[in-house]
Amino acid sequence: MTLTCPTARAFLAQPQVPPLAPLDFAVIGLNHQTAPVEVREQAAVRAGDEGKVLQHLSRYAREVMLLNTCNRTEVYLAGLQGDPLRAFESGWGRALDGHLYVHRGEAAATHLYRVAAGLDSLVIGETQIQGQVKRAWQEAHARGLSGTLLNKVAQGALAAGKRVRSETGLSDKVVSVSSAAVELAEAALGELRHRTALILGAGETAELTLTHLRAAGVQDVIVVNRTEARARQLADKLGGRACAAEYLHEVLPEADVVIASSAAPHYVLHGEGVRAALAKRPKRPIFLIDISVPRILDPDICAVPGAHLYNLDDLTAIVSRNLQSRRAALPYAEAIIREAVADLLRWHLTREAQLGRRAVALASD
Repeated sequence: MTLTCPTARAFLAQPQVPPLAPLDFAVIGLNHQTAPVEVREQAAVRAGDEGKVLQHLSRYAREVMLLNTCNRTEVYLAGLQGDPLRAFESGWGRALDGHLYVHRGEAAATHLYRVAAGLDSLVIGETQIQGQVKRAWQEAHARGLSGTLLNKVAQGALAAGKRVRSETGLSDKVVSVSSAAVELAEAALGELRHRTALILGAGETAELTLTHLRAAGVQDVIVVNRTEARARQLADKLGGRACAAEYLHEVLPEADVVIASSAAPHYVLHGEGVRAALAKRPKRPIFLIDISVPRILDPDICAVPGAHLYNLDDLTAIVSRNLQSRRAALPYAEAIIREAVADLLRWHLTREAQLGRRAVALASD
């Protein structure tokens, strides 16, 4: 028989503090690094469908955030109540095998922090993603799908992103997919000062595109949008001509470069339309850059002589050149992310310890 001393018996009789739970946080998704544009557009969530997608995902977690941009579709889950892979695949109705990544706990938090800082973007250091993460979190919060943990992680990611931009110089030069598209146009056409540009769309990305075209010296810009009032608002704000979408084929022959950055459920321009435009501008090619996801320029444009079609995946050379000028800032940026994630984990451990002590106190009453 084993004898136990009174002190040991007293200790064993006390309620024991449960082990600290790991960070109950996960991300699943795909981006420009894991999937080509033709796969990314299959996972893209169309404007207006966010609520339906979030409602479905809420079956798998207590807290849910959807981040949907031209280069990524990601779902962030806190308080998991199921398999994140199954959550994603059932929500999108397709397997997307080989293109999805899943990160849990600290790795998931680190991923979001790097995303918000622009370190995981196609164009390293781009600034647009910060606002996109903020709006994704606000959308989740407005729908009652963001609680203590998701709030803390999202706020931490936004704060870390702000620090990276202000302390490292990574974003001293404003960079974005829009600026890369304009650089690609310059590489193809040379100086843009005497060229005519046509922008398809009138949203945030279209506005950035027009800003960069103006900075590149473009004087003549046509803004085409499904809603003419939106096109006129953007054209009046930054300078340009507004055109309703139904007149696209009438103004297309004027364009030397077309940059498409709009959301539409179908292609808005096909090879036949481009062929007709080229017939009205003999020996003058048209360069078309589609930075929309899903794409709105039909790939059959590639077969039209005199038409040169590019998409997001064709920006690689521009992106690599931009990265070289920012490479020195990357170690400092990554150090900021590690420090911020360490702060998050300390907060989590403190919170879990407090919850554990409360549970012990209640059990001993």
